[in-house]
Amino acid sequence: MADILAASQQTRTDASLRTLFGISAAHWVSHFHILTLPMLFPFLKAQLGVGYIELGFALTVFAVVSGLTQAPLGYIVDHIGARKILLLGLCLGGLALVMLGLHVSYPWLIASAVLLGIANSVYHPADYAILSEHMDEARMGRAFSIHTFAGFLGGAVAPATVAALVTLSGGRGALIVCGAVGPLVALLLVVMGIPEAGANKHRTPAERGPRKNIITPALIVLTMFFMLLGLSNAGIGNFGVVALMSGYDTSFSTANIALTAYLGASAVGVLAGGFLADRTQRHGQVSAACFAVNAAIVLVIATITLPAVLLTAAMTAAGFLGGVIAPSRDMLVRGAAPAGAAGRAFGIVSTGFNFSGIASPLLFGWIMDQGAPHWVFGVSALFMVLTVVLALFTDRNPEAASRPSSDKEDASLSPVPGS
Repeated sequence: MADILAASQQTRTDASLRTLFGISAAHWVSHFHILTLPMLFPFLKAQLGVGYIELGFALTVFAVVSGLTQAPLGYIVDHIGARKILLLGLCLGGLALVMLGLHVSYPWLIASAVLLGIANSVYHPADYAILSEHMDEARMGRAFSIHTFAGFLGGAVAPATVAALVTLSGGRGALIVCGAVGPLVALLLVVMGIPEAGANKHRTPAERGPRKNIITPALIVLTMFFMLLGLSNAGIGNFGVVALMSGYDTSFSTANIALTAYLGASAVGVLAGGFLADRTQRHGQVSAACFAVNAAIVLVIATITLPAVLLTAAMTAAGFLGGVIAPSRDMLVRGAAPAGAAGRAFGIVSTGFNFSGIASPLLFGWIMDQGAPHWVFGVSALFMVLTVVLALFTDRNPEAASRPSSDKEDASLSPVPGS
């Protein structure tokens, strides 16, 4: 009997690891595809005979479409099935790049941006719905952290990969090969037998329970939380190098080393945060503590011209602390989601990231145009302080979130998620 139980447990463990690997691979593709077009801007500019404003407009289209479709696709995930939608998203994103490689024109570039935006809005609702249903509860934080780390890794390898493909096969070939990655990973998920999640339409009315309003105060607060997180990170990630060079007399190499340290430490922090998230129910307080220290570090960077070594150390610490909160952030959303509504919950709160992606280039670009590079870090620190306030608000009722997921519907009605 003991042998049968051990074999059954091993089977469940193997299935969980297989699911985590597959979903993380899909998240890798999403971040890889996000950076494919920007990395090919020099090729597209020469081929299309357009300026960077026209190319930048394609990225704006991508961000707007992704923001508008994120919540609706979360609803579709919960009612049709996360696995089906994830496979379609991988294929759609791949098709967008392949078709642009076969037909390089500005209308196709905009069409590709639209399709990529729709595909990008699939990943968070579908991935988190599957992980929430099929990962071991005791290791959920680590599962979320590995998933997030895979996305970071996809973005990290995109520049070098696209550059190598351009050298080997040209810009068209790079688009086609990068696009083909999507359907190939979709095929991998099919072969691996990634499980379904959501699919409420296949459940009986008794299994679905009474219909609940998904737009709860908790999810509204978390959407704002995601937006502030995105705004605080975007300023440093997108404008940190130019701000350091123009406002602090930092050399190009030093500024890039500091930013690389920031981004690399963020990825390491995500993995560390997964272990922390599995050892506490106070996810809001973890987030608040990390971002409070982070805000202090960034404020020092904003107000003091640090030597190169200290600047790199400060950026490393800020990146690490910013990464640590990612799994706790995701656990907060999971705790706030009504039963059977993980797709919709993650779809709704992820629109906060989309909004920050639209607003942050305009805000921080305007700051740089005003000749105030110090405020790139100063405003980022301000957003971090606001994030701390919201993070503390989410922990007002952690006991509700500690109940099993089947009881989450009642807990979600409180404005205080915590998982």
